[in-house]
Parts: sequence; structure tokens; C-alpha cells
Amino acid sequence: MAIERKNYDHLGPVVGPYSHAVKHNGTLYVSGTTAFGSPAQGQSIDQQAEFIFSQLGKLAKVENTSLASLLKVTIFVTELEGIDGLRQVLFRHYGEHLPASSLVQVKSLFSPEVSIEIEAVFAI
Repeated sequence: MAIERKNYDHLGPVVGPYSHAVKHNGTLYVSGTTAFGSPAQGQSIDQQAEFIFSQLGKLAKVENTSLASLLKVTIFVTELEGIDGLRQVLFRHYGEHLPASSLVQVKSLFSPEVSIEIEAVFAI
């Protein structure tokens, strides 16, 4: 079974040793996505999450699917303040299609202006 490593123009250039996503056997594994380099950088967790989900939605469209095919998300946050706002963003984007999910608080991410990173797994 083929493994396809994918990069997407709308996510910007890859600057490290990774691919934006890897497709294998009907599943798309998406690397951690942040609001870095966007107007949402340095904003609240819910504003950064809105940007991230807009990016994931574009990625899903390129793959001829939607956020309804999300199987699993792992959400890394640097603070728990603003979690209620984050939950509202998640419910709005998931609708009735709730994926499996993990929420992990970490000490920091790669930039102090990034307070959330989301990894995603889609059924394709």
C-alpha cells in the first residue's frame, strides 16, 4: 500500500523535517497546525483555533472531503484560560460529527505567540 507525503500551498512552506500530511490506506494524518505567521498569531486561543480550522477546512476541500470526516484531533495548548471559547469553536466546526479528541496542556510551543497547535486525522 502506497504512502503519499503531501504538502499544501495554503499551509505555507515546510521549514523543517516533516510533511504537512501523510496519506495511507484511506487515512490522512495531518501534522500539527498553528496560527503562526497569520493575523491570528498572538491572539486568544479561540481566535487561533478559528484560523487553524479554516486551514484544516481548506485542506479537507483539497482532499475532496470535509471536517465531518475528522477521526481524531490532538490539541496542544499552553494555557487553560480561554478553554470555554475553544470549546465553542470546536462545537461550531464539528457540528454533529464529533471526532475522538485529546486536549493536552504543554509548557510552551515553538513560539510564545502560538498558544495552540492541532494535529488531525481524517478518513479519506
